[in-house]
Amino acid sequence: MLFFFIQNGHAQITLPRVFGDSMILQRGIKIPVWGNSAPGTHITAELGKSRATAIADHSGKWKLLFPVLKAGGPYELKISETGKPNAEIKLKGILIGDVWLASGQSNMEWSVQQSQDATREIANADFSQIRFLQVAHDKKITPQSDILDGKWEVCNPSNVQQFSAVAYYFARKIHKDQHVPIGIIQSTWGGTPIESWTSREQLLTSPITQANITANDTLSEQSFVNDSLNLIRFWEIVYQPQNNTDKIIPAIRYDDSGWPTVEMPRLIKDFGIGPYEGMVWLRKKITLPESFFGKDLTLHIGHPEMNYSMYFNGEEICKTIWNSDPKQSYTIPAKLIRKGENTISLRIAMLWGGGGLNPPAEGINITDGAVKVSLAGKWRYQKDLEPGLPKINNYQNYPSLLFNAMINPVIPFGIKGFLWYQGEANEAEAYNYRKLFPMLINDWRKRWQQGDLPFLYVQLTNFKKTKPLPSESEWAELREAQTLTLSQPNTGMACIIDIGEADNIHPKNKQEVGRRLALNANKLVYKQNVTASGPLYKSYRKEKNRIYISFANASAGLRTKDAKEITGFSIAGNDQQFYWAKATIKGKYVVVYADQVQDPQAVRYAWADNPECNLINFEGLPAIPFRTDNWKGITQK
Repeated sequence: MLFFFIQNGHAQITLPRVFGDSMILQRGIKIPVWGNSAPGTHITAELGKSRATAIADHSGKWKLLFPVLKAGGPYELKISETGKPNAEIKLKGILIGDVWLASGQSNMEWSVQQSQDATREIANADFSQIRFLQVAHDKKITPQSDILDGKWEVCNPSNVQQFSAVAYYFARKIHKDQHVPIGIIQSTWGGTPIESWTSREQLLTSPITQANITANDTLSEQSFVNDSLNLIRFWEIVYQPQNNTDKIIPAIRYDDSGWPTVEMPRLIKDFGIGPYEGMVWLRKKITLPESFFGKDLTLHIGHPEMNYSMYFNGEEICKTIWNSDPKQSYTIPAKLIRKGENTISLRIAMLWGGGGLNPPAEGINITDGAVKVSLAGKWRYQKDLEPGLPKINNYQNYPSLLFNAMINPVIPFGIKGFLWYQGEANEAEAYNYRKLFPMLINDWRKRWQQGDLPFLYVQLTNFKKTKPLPSESEWAELREAQTLTLSQPNTGMACIIDIGEADNIHPKNKQEVGRRLALNANKLVYKQNVTASGPLYKSYRKEKNRIYISFANASAGLRTKDAKEITGFSIAGNDQQFYWAKATIKGKYVVVYADQVQDPQAVRYAWADNPECNLINFEGLPAIPFRTDNWKGITQK
């Protein structure tokens, strides 16, 4: 907070943290600026050659509007009490351009340094006209007037690594395409449901959310304090082995003969130990070839879930932390290699339903570069060797608490539109998302009072195991809810069904996500003649045992991504039993059929957690998952 005291003992003029040096203000609209002072104070403000005035109300709040400005700068903003220019706030380095609010859960929060080609991207990120304001994590019971922390930063290689990768790559493309300064207000929190970001007033209007929002009435600020203390202890246990276990358990002579065994690689949900959150130790004894002795070896451990430490013959060889990008291979120094039997120990945090070693089996081994020794097979494991993790209520997931602390304080800062990437946390409520998502969009638009502000969002990517047969899917139903939200005015969706990773809920290719969002902006907002979306299901007709599907966004034609047969279609009759279908492109249609279904009633495309699908338009954008039926889904209560 900038504190500037007015002379003669008057109350200070203050501005909320959303205003600061190097900020970007929105072009093409009357620019709002607001703050606090003593009641009745006459405020004078200058932005470049523009001037505006206001009077603080009975509670000391004031708000003024600068006239419409074109892109440009830099400008200086001066704010003072009228007649006392020597006691003023001065903000420097201000540009006029387009400001986008980027929000959602972890895939929007995922940083440049955690994403694809991070080293090269960071080194080249010198863009003085791209600015970021990162809103600090915070949660509050009532709507706040200021954010907890955050300041505007000019994008450069020294700070870009911490910015949202999706928002950065979006900003970079729009800046290059439109030649205007771009500001990003990043307000994100991983793992959070959409209800957290929606106001109490809006949630009270729906029977879906009324009960949950009234549950907040029992909360107090002390609830948050207690949870914060538990959180400190939680991560202390995760990162610091308790009960001296890091000295005892990895020891070569430690007796683990009484431990149960589990086949690796696999995840905790397949352990057979039921839902569990805490620290688990695993051990495996292996005999290495004599040719390995005296050499540095490489241990490939695949892609373990969550936080872990690895030990070889009692010595720690790696330790990862949350939100880091752990390597998948580590060096075992030659001095640790023993002839005959060697011991590998793994301390791993089983958190939020995750934990374990990801398949495939060939991804875990020890090698000298020529010979591989597999680590797949039986491992011994034991839980509860360390204190249990304290219960964390994760109040950030409670309805409206993030809206109160991380959205309300930046209203009504002038913006061009919204960027949104969220949905994973609502997978079990996919059917309700049909209403929850439009509720949030309407809520934010109403509060900004800038009309139907553009709302651009990312559809859930492909994730989890690929299933051999057509089946129901919560993620498919969530994607459907997102597609249906395109019926809301001034919305655009980036489909990324082709760039996910089966074993990583945070796929690294954030460049393409940002690019596809920018395509939507260029078409919807900046009115460029571009194709911004892949083929979108439009209608179908039935001819005997075949169904003809027509698409929008395919005026130049349809094709497959890999020049192979079309994959991803399934078809069913009245019995609602789906079979994989054959599909061919005929002109502007895709013709779908299966020998097992002589009287087809429904077609689905890419209807799975992680579908194998390859239909695209000639611009290379993937066809959006869809179904022609309205049969009851697994999330429809």
